[in-house]
Order: sequence, then structure tokens, then C-alpha cells
Amino acid sequence: MTEKYWVPAIEKSNLVIKEVAENPNQLRLIDLSKTLEINKSTLYSILNTMEKLDWLVKGNNDCYSLGPSLGAISASYFKQFNILKSFYAESASSMKVINEHMQIGVLQGANVVYIGIVRGDSRIQLVTEPGSRFPAYSTSIGKIQLSNLTKEELRVLYPYEPLERKTPYTITSIDKLYENVSMAKINGFIEEHQESAEGFHCVAAPIYNYENKIIAGVSFAMTTNNWELKSELARNEIMKLAKRLSMHAGHRS
Repeated sequence: MTEKYWVPAIEKSNLVIKEVAENPNQLRLIDLSKTLEINKSTLYSILNTMEKLDWLVKGNNDCYSLGPSLGAISASYFKQFNILKSFYAESASSMKVINEHMQIGVLQGANVVYIGIVRGDSRIQLVTEPGSRFPAYSTSIGKIQLSNLTKEELRVLYPYEPLERKTPYTITSIDKLYENVSMAKINGFIEEHQESAEGFHCVAAPIYNYENKIIAGVSFAMTTNNWELKSELARNEIMKLAKRLSMHAGHRS
């Protein structure tokens, strides 16, 4: 990379940290040199400095793993991490692409709680405003957070069938819900068509944390006319937004 004020040694150090993080206690100096295409003498100096700073630890097999200093830095980052603040910061670029209402929500038991919204130009009011609580099975943000559950776990969460309808289009059976959320796990997104409010269509994607756990969902919501025009673009953009937010939360895809 060529950029004014760019420091190549820091770039190389960053590459080393990423590679060791993905392959802990598996790579020696010679392995890192080949993989990263960094001269061995240069890499030796970098690794030696990182060891002194406790960024890396070298085991008895001469392979490297992340050191305690990086663990302390990571802990400090997650203390300051605020998912809602990250949502508002990252939503601006997605709004330029889609210009529809965006929401973020978290799963609490069998319900999803909406915690933030960025409004597009549409004057249509959503029924799911910040602070509102909806059955997770009836919303895209809720269902994407159910996508890691087994059918048995869904039955425990929702022990009574048929599930209560919010509209004539709401899914009412656990079998259908499981089929729906299982596809979301494969696709990386889920759609919801008039299940929480008639005339509205939503697409949501999951936000993961550093433990690879879903901690929230983010979605676009729009009317039928706009969905017909923007659906494909919205699917792609919501996954991009969710990926950026996941990176804020420490997730490595």
C-alpha cells in the first residue's frame, strides 16, 4: 500500500497479528515469512519486539500465539464498545444506498426489543419504534436472531401453537418457523413479508460478536412498492452493514 505517512513496519506487524490470531500456536518464523512474504531478518526484528511487548508469546515449539498485552487492549476496547453508537455511525453510508427506514434490535427471551432507528425519506410510520417489544417470530430482526436455535429450542421458547398472529401473513407453526430461520442461517439474511405489519417488507442480517455469537439484528423496512424496486439492493446492503457492525463488536468472519 502506498499512502502518505504510511509506516510499513506497522502494516507488517498488523499482518503478523492477524495471521497468528487465525492460527494460534501453529506458525514459526519461517512459516510467517513464507505466508506473509516478509523477509526473515525483517520479520525476526518485528517478532522479537512483539515478544518484548507481550503482544506475542513463543511456545516451546517456536510457534507464536497472541500475548497478554493484546488481551488487555481487547478488553479495554470491549468496555467502550457501544452497539447503538456503532449503528448510528455505520448506518449513514447504507442510508445513502437504500434511503429506507433502518432498525436495530436485540433478542430478549421470546421477544425482540427495538433499540434504534434511522429514518429514510418515507413518511410511513413503523409499528416497531425504539423501545417497542414484538414476538421475535413475527419480525425479521427477531427471526434472524433465532436462526441458531434448534427446532426443540424453538418449541421451548414458544410452547403454544398456533403462534399468535400479528397479521394474516404471520407464521403460526414452529415447523414453518424453523424452516424459515434455517434458510436464514444459510443465506446470511432473512426476509419478512407483512408478518408484523401489513404493507411492510423487511430484510434483516445478524450482528456477531468476538465469540461468534449473534448479539443483535439490523434491518431495512419498506413498503411493497419500494420493496419491488429495491429488494435485491437491500439484501446486499443489509449484509454489508451487519458485517461492519460485527467487526465493531470484534467478530472475524
